[in-house]
Amino acid sequence: MAAHPAISRRAQTLGTENAFVVLAEVNALARAGRDIVSFCIGQPDFPAPENVQQAAIRAIREGRHGYTPSAGIDELREAAARYMSAMRGGLPIRAEDVVVGAGAKPFIAYAILSTTDYGAGDEVIYPNPGFPIYESQIRACGAVPVPIHLREARDFAFDPEELARLVTPRTKLLILNTPHNPTGGVLAREVLQAVAEILRRHPQVWVYADEVYSRLCYAGDFFSIAQLPGMYERTIVCDGASKTWAMTGWRIGFAANPALAPVFTRWVTNTDSCASQISQWAALEAINGPQDAANAMRRSFLERRDLIVRLLNEVPGVACRTPGGAFYVWPNVTDACRMVGAADSEEFRKRLLEEAGVAVLADIHFGARVPGEGQHLRFSYAASREAIEAGVARMADFVRKNTRKAA
Repeated sequence: MAAHPAISRRAQTLGTENAFVVLAEVNALARAGRDIVSFCIGQPDFPAPENVQQAAIRAIREGRHGYTPSAGIDELREAAARYMSAMRGGLPIRAEDVVVGAGAKPFIAYAILSTTDYGAGDEVIYPNPGFPIYESQIRACGAVPVPIHLREARDFAFDPEELARLVTPRTKLLILNTPHNPTGGVLAREVLQAVAEILRRHPQVWVYADEVYSRLCYAGDFFSIAQLPGMYERTIVCDGASKTWAMTGWRIGFAANPALAPVFTRWVTNTDSCASQISQWAALEAINGPQDAANAMRRSFLERRDLIVRLLNEVPGVACRTPGGAFYVWPNVTDACRMVGAADSEEFRKRLLEEAGVAVLADIHFGARVPGEGQHLRFSYAASREAIEAGVARMADFVRKNTRKAA
């Protein structure tokens, strides 16, 4: 094969989302006939609601096949503005402040690109552990990634005093994710108030509020930092259809900010042109139609959360806190690693997959390990009760069997 020209350093160093990498491993084992219980991928295991499916079919039949405006169809922008406002204490979100994207994920890059300049030393503070795309996009966009550590003792929130120390004159963007992937943690109102107080001293800092799990909040009503005095104008509120209505593959997200909406619209024009028109009409029905299916999914996730937390806490060497939202748990497996002679959570994860047929993700798939916080795994409990019971039982057997061997 002939040699090809060089690939850019940016492309060579671009990070990825390891959930998809591990999923490929799992699928390869399954194709080879292995029986695998998978807790890897963060997506609802339900179909999209029937009324949403019908709305998409209707859009196809009615010939809605062309481009839409880059910011999205007017009807969906209006519905998303009403919905995001109602979910957040009546924020003054207008249709013209909302941009529809091909999922919520592109807005991570658009937000970084719109608030930092390449190679200027602009800093972005982001949660660690965190959704891996935050760090990879900060680097790819030529900004400086500054992790803020989430602490188990704080139910996976960060210490506001640590944030105060990390903000510098070069800080341009703070990424907040609540409810949080991968830990399921929720940033309580008091934490957000402390954050807002700190940011009042730093008017140059934008906030990216990643709130795609806002409807999967189990600890009281959802609360956004944008609801606090002085925060709405400087906060990019991001939500979407994927997690709430089981529409991950339909690729519809929405972001709202009065100043940045026109900028985001230009980014969409430069990248995707627009989100799928068919998916936009389906998302309009998801927001405006009956919420029975979304509410039933939420109830099911809550039941599964309680089940998996109880079962994991019965596994030798495992301690699992009860997360406040999303559909993830982040059990501490420091003792279990020691008991089975695994050097760390990644070795534990690999052995659990190979020897017990249980697929999970390790903490290092979500950023560098937080010093002093031990070893963790991520389970997505967007899985059936039977899968949860069988998978955790296999994990317990794996620990018990290997503890005897290690002894």
